[in-house]
Amino acid sequence: MYKHKRIALVIPAYNEEKLIKPTLGHVPKTIDRVYVVDDASTDHMAAVVKTIAQKDKRVELISHAANQGVGAGIIDGYKKAVGDGYDIAVVIGGDYQMDLTDLPNFLEPLVNGEADYTKGNRFLYASGIPDVMPFKRVLGNSLLSLIVKLSSGYYRIFDTQDGYTAITADAIKKIKWEKAYRGYGYPGDFLILFNAYSIRVKDVPRRAIYLKGERQSQIKILKYILKVAPRYQRKFFWRLWTKYILKDFNPLVFFYFLSFLLIPLGIIFGIRVIYFAIAGAAPTNETILTALFLLLGIQFLIFAMLFDMQANEKLQP
Repeated sequence: MYKHKRIALVIPAYNEEKLIKPTLGHVPKTIDRVYVVDDASTDHMAAVVKTIAQKDKRVELISHAANQGVGAGIIDGYKKAVGDGYDIAVVIGGDYQMDLTDLPNFLEPLVNGEADYTKGNRFLYASGIPDVMPFKRVLGNSLLSLIVKLSSGYYRIFDTQDGYTAITADAIKKIKWEKAYRGYGYPGDFLILFNAYSIRVKDVPRRAIYLKGERQSQIKILKYILKVAPRYQRKFFWRLWTKYILKDFNPLVFFYFLSFLLIPLGIIFGIRVIYFAIAGAAPTNETILTALFLLLGIQFLIFAMLFDMQANEKLQP
């Protein structure tokens, strides 16, 4: 328990036979319940968790019959925590790379009513960019964070793919989880979903840990971005429709629409102008039209982003 709030820990895990033991071995007394969600592991992780559960009665194993994805594991853990009456659900990985001594950073804003959801930001810890984070991750992280900022409307957040989080039971109850993505790449998707339901999100500092030989270092950053970016884009349009048309109309959707119309038109006309210029006869009218479309499109996009940012000020304490 933390300041009269009952705390559940959700650990989605897959084939973490070696690292789940130290992960569970360092769970502080602050945690009242631990749900390890085994996503149909093929190793002996489940047996390890059951052995630990015999000694630590807080530990409970939730097993998936088939692999569903890390997002599904978190959602199942959330629902179990709410069903069992816990006030806050914390999420960490089962790979022993999230330091639970940072836990107060995540809980304080929730307990104080400042936020509904807190997420780790390794770049806020100590001196900024973690020395242990490989450069390719820093670069990929920055690009993904930019994409998620634009897609979610949470412009103050960073390190958007970090999986160390905490959320209140009330926030869990507000979300229609059937709309959430259940696979890898869920963090950005969750944030876009949260914005549509007016969930207050706050970045908190947490220490970056990378164990030698850990599997995530093998992730192909570019391939991962190309996989999740289209999904975030689709969810962005869903957010605009849900939040700014269905729930509460906001004219910023017109600015977004006009920018998405004019910028591509400007690019198309620009290609034509370049083609004719190479041929030695650039059409004056099309050149002017190209410049007009691009300038207006970029201007409308900037205005849309600004209004979107202002509309979400209260959701970013």
